[in-house]
Amino acid sequence: MNNVQEIMTKNPVCCTPEMGIPEVAQLMIRHDCGEIPVVYSLAEKKILGVITDRDIVARSIAIGINPMAMNAEECMTYPAIMVKNTASIEDCCQIMEENQIRRIPVVDEKENLCGMVSMADIARRNQDNLALEMIKKISIPATSTNLH
Repeated sequence: MNNVQEIMTKNPVCCTPEMGIPEVAQLMIRHDCGEIPVVYSLAEKKILGVITDRDIVARSIAIGINPMAMNAEECMTYPAIMVKNTASIEDCCQIMEENQIRRIPVVDEKENLCGMVSMADIARRNQDNLALEMIKKISIPATSTNLH
């Protein structure tokens, strides 16, 4: 395996900044995912940020704000950390480790969303040792300001 394009989940679900949190949460349930890229437009899919299930909890419920009245832009993490589809799996792992993230959006040559890579994708593709090392580095306790 050479690059992330070979292991990524293609055409992942995404949302726009104005999409309500209830709808984002339903997308997470329907597509069995914990992170959804936030794109400027569903047609072009340029990434603005990402929203995770943890972002929703930390940026609403945990501070006493009703998430039912919020939108993706209010809860998302931005700017998004992403990787090009031509990046090596090792480079992708390094970026994920350095940023302590478990999933990363993949962009094409025009920087439009084209996929997602998760730790599970890496582990499933016979990259067990790489996945194990990545899990160790990503699992270092985060500070209270790190919401990934």
